[in-house]
Amino acid sequence: MSLLQKERDVITRNEYADSFDFEEIEHFITNAPKELFISHHFKKRQGVLVQPRGGFPTYKKMFQLYETFMGADIDVLPLTIDSNTRLNDYAMAKKMLALSEENEMDMLNGYPLVNHGYRTTRKMITHFNKPVSLRHGTPDARLLVETALASGIFEIEGGPITYMLPYSKNFPLDKAFLYWKYVDKVCAKYSTLNEPINRESFGPLTATLVPPCIVIVIQLIEMLLSIEEGVKSFSVSFSQNGSMMQDIVTSNVLKKLAREYADMFGGSDAIINLVYHQWMGAFPRDKNLSDQLINTNTVIAAMVRADKIIIKTRDEAFGIPTMQCNAQSVANTKYTLRTLKGLPVVHDAEEEENLELEVRSIMDAVFNDPADTLWRKVFNTIKSGLIDVPFSPHIINNNEVITIRDDNGNIRIIEKGKLPLPDRCFAYEKSKVNLPESKTEVINKIIHDIGAML
Repeated sequence: MSLLQKERDVITRNEYADSFDFEEIEHFITNAPKELFISHHFKKRQGVLVQPRGGFPTYKKMFQLYETFMGADIDVLPLTIDSNTRLNDYAMAKKMLALSEENEMDMLNGYPLVNHGYRTTRKMITHFNKPVSLRHGTPDARLLVETALASGIFEIEGGPITYMLPYSKNFPLDKAFLYWKYVDKVCAKYSTLNEPINRESFGPLTATLVPPCIVIVIQLIEMLLSIEEGVKSFSVSFSQNGSMMQDIVTSNVLKKLAREYADMFGGSDAIINLVYHQWMGAFPRDKNLSDQLINTNTVIAAMVRADKIIIKTRDEAFGIPTMQCNAQSVANTKYTLRTLKGLPVVHDAEEEENLELEVRSIMDAVFNDPADTLWRKVFNTIKSGLIDVPFSPHIINNNEVITIRDDNGNIRIIEKGKLPLPDRCFAYEKSKVNLPESKTEVINKIIHDIGAML
């Protein structure tokens, strides 16, 4: 028995989970219809695939949500996981699920997949025969992902950095790397049976004035870590940052470097896709303005030639949207995408040159770390501040990088901390901003810039 299988036997032997029949699961995945694999849809797509977010605690309501989405001609179904499951608190998830079922009232903010089990959930997934994307935010997602794959969920979002630095404070980052290494190994193993399992990184990070160079670096790192374990389908992603032009520049550089670094590190046969998230910051409370923001996001997704867009709803400022509101957002987004034909390919040579140089400089710092494995190199560069995510709550993150918007809404670095940016790049960043004279005014501008869409 391999070390991986021994670990899998321990992980899946959980009192709150199904008893795993690996032979049956492999048989199911081998014979699963192509329509369940988003990697299959990426290959044959004619436009941008549309995916909402959404998750309810009970099987009944989750089924109803999927029925509602199907009526809106959905491309990719979401499965958003509840916060108890994200924290591996399956006992509390079980309790809250029971209360939700008894009282017909949502006591969880998502679907407790582990508690429902893969045998039950698979019935729902195969009934609708659409690709399902697992959305969660879990540092230790080993049991969750095993359950998802056995259920027929063949797109797994997350990674050791993108699901740690934005969400956690104290969870050990080195453990997260090892836990996600496990996830990638299992995804790679099942990818040999049918269409590839798609892994997707979470590009928005803290969604708070994160400069494009940091977003791209972390996307490249999580992609390389997955490829290292044998993953053959990977989606890099980022979210609207408040400047259409900067989003276009980001997409151009990200796509170019993702392909280059994948080829360089043994992933020449890996398929790399681009995912665009609609605005992840604070939404306006005026629902008409929310509609306009969503529409603008959709236009940008078409401009950057995204393979998939992850959408919001006009109720974003008020909490979990209704099924009907979520479905309407799907229908509206798909309509807007259908109207956008013949868009030009846009470049900004100066901005792209500067951003590419910033990314390459940080990546070189990662590779030059003396550690013996890639994940250890990355761990060391985060700990030392060579990679630094603004407004991250995690104790390992240095939080020395300060960013602000220029007059065109572009996010600029005004304090680089320990980021290994070339002098010319940092000078370029600062030259684009007219900073207020006092620290108080700078702070007020940063606060304003965080809420740029309000």
